[in-house]
Amino acid sequence: MEGTHPKHIGILAHSWEGASLCWREICGYSTAQGLPAHPDLTMDCISFEHCMPAWEASDYESVRAVLATSVDRLARAGCDFFICPDNTAHLALEAPGADLALPGLHLVDTVAAAAERAEYTRVGILGTRYTMQGPLYPRELAARGIQAVSPADDDQAMVHSAIFDELVHGTFRDETRDSFIDLIGRLADFECDAVALVCTEIPLLVPPDLSPLPILDSTRLGGRAALEVAAGLREMPTWRGSGFRTAAVETSAAPQ
Repeated sequence: MEGTHPKHIGILAHSWEGASLCWREICGYSTAQGLPAHPDLTMDCISFEHCMPAWEASDYESVRAVLATSVDRLARAGCDFFICPDNTAHLALEAPGADLALPGLHLVDTVAAAAERAEYTRVGILGTRYTMQGPLYPRELAARGIQAVSPADDDQAMVHSAIFDELVHGTFRDETRDSFIDLIGRLADFECDAVALVCTEIPLLVPPDLSPLPILDSTRLGGRAALEVAAGLREMPTWRGSGFRTAAVETSAAPQ
């Protein structure tokens, strides 16, 4: 690694399965980059089940308070910055509040930047209902001249249910995988040129070789960005929660 003191990465987890994938990606990407060792890693995870009533009530400030507790603990563990591999959590991290104890990479910005580098123009968004209906991906993609495409309501319900009933519990069913692949195919028919898998667990269900569209894997992209920061290959983040951009953008809806 560049220098003798690589940065200590904090993983702000909200669900264990996807956060574990982020952890593995950081370590594996270190090896792929030819680095002699992966950087120090500390994960803090307060079960998202504690936050579900607040999520259902759109009480983002209460969720942010829980996430801030995790960031405080990461700071006390000696972390230099954090990556949160949970896209939906960024709705809460952007809610008003005091500065977080550590600076963090903004996952949605990281994914949108990857879409821009790949020169995509229309990107399908698959995540929780909160993410698919929320402003973050439309905003960050639009800032780069890219259109975000949200699935139809019935498809959103299927994706959201699969995430909370199966994926976050480590259950990956062939029938669910087939439903996701069918949906991605219909996004391709709607002229999307890529699909963003922006729930931490979806990449575990749909690998790139089965997807009808190129994949933007938020979990792995976030892990790689964190490794690059730790290794001195990317600038340290400065964002400490609350607003990231102020512009709101409408999401395009795909037909059924």
